[in-house]
Amino acid sequence: MPQHVATELLTITDWVRGVAAIPERDFTLENIQDYVIRHNVRPETLEKYCYFSKGNYTRNLIFKNTLFECMTVCWEIGQNSRIHNHRDQNCWMSVPIGRLRVQNYRVKNQDASHGTCNIIPTDTYEMDAAHPAYVNPTEPVHEVMNLAEFNQRAVSVHIYSKPFDTCEVYLRDRGTYSDVPLFYTSEYGKLKVDEKLL
Repeated sequence: MPQHVATELLTITDWVRGVAAIPERDFTLENIQDYVIRHNVRPETLEKYCYFSKGNYTRNLIFKNTLFECMTVCWEIGQNSRIHNHRDQNCWMSVPIGRLRVQNYRVKNQDASHGTCNIIPTDTYEMDAAHPAYVNPTEPVHEVMNLAEFNQRAVSVHIYSKPFDTCEVYLRDRGTYSDVPLFYTSEYGKLKVDEKLL
């Protein structure tokens, strides 16, 4: 759900520090979204956490504790995520660099024993520096796209609470879904040694 408009620019270090200062009892969908709306990240402070790959978008860990993790996701022109969920965890997103489109889906006729379901596209919205968003917990299946027509790289900053290391990925044309593991391209500004970026 996109919302307007971030009012204070912070370095990524101060931005994350502000999120981490919110007590767990107050770490609600509304409170974190209010923080994300009121505070934006200075794009130039993200450089340490920006790794791009021609093969796929990258996930770059900035901060992690038991309550939440924060990362950049770096998108080359034309890249998109797979259709996925967030394991019933909350997600907030801002896009300090570029813009992204989100397509939401409704899941119908889900059969966990066979890994099958139908997914139906519902609403779409765009995110940019002035319009952060959160994943609607009542309709959490979605994909994120840096459309070719946007004609620029994008960097989004994500907060996940609580952290998770797998998600369900949906193959719309096959009517199936399955668990997939999640990996970081870099951690705390350091590229993982097994990652090859083109």
